[in-house]
Amino acid sequence: MTASTRRPVPLPKAYRLLNHGPTVLVSASHEGKRNLMAAAWAMAIDFDPPKIAVVLDKSTWTRELLEASGTFVLNVPVVTQADLVQTVGTTSGREFERDGQDKFAAYGVETFPGEVVEAPLVAGCAAWLECRLLPEPHNQQRYDLFLGEVVAAHADERVFQRGHWNFGGHDALRTLHHVAGGHFLIIGGTVDGQVLTPTGNTNAD
Repeated sequence: MTASTRRPVPLPKAYRLLNHGPTVLVSASHEGKRNLMAAAWAMAIDFDPPKIAVVLDKSTWTRELLEASGTFVLNVPVVTQADLVQTVGTTSGREFERDGQDKFAAYGVETFPGEVVEAPLVAGCAAWLECRLLPEPHNQQRYDLFLGEVVAAHADERVFQRGHWNFGGHDALRTLHHVAGGHFLIIGGTVDGQVLTPTGNTNAD
């Protein structure tokens, strides 16, 4: 992805960036400190205003920065970033912080600034959702569940146009779907479902 292929996504369509269940990279920043982690459990929960949910373990540095800043980004990585996703998902940002570094610098992660939030956006992804935290202390503490309102969204126009994903001809931009233990599935083709016409007794039990 280059800046020339990055396009804004209308907020009412932002939910579609997550509706196919991709693994995401969560980035957060606060007072000059930043971190990046992988999250397999993220989903859209509302259209207008667009809202998302993501599960973040209590032990993560990203979660601490997110709670302090009140903003974060969901980056939707692609197949060529599988090693990066696995790496930032299994390393501790706090350990890098103690050494005066962070994951971005340690692994050469290229970023660019968002339109609204402070957190960096990861270059090379297929989509980005800039989010404002919707504080729900009970859910956050008991279930590690965080809610956010999407305040800006962007996607690579080569694979997301007019509110729809289409990965044909762009295999390197297919999204990742984590199963377990560093094993990912890759998004495949598409099929359009049609509404069936009743052919039998619709009153039958």
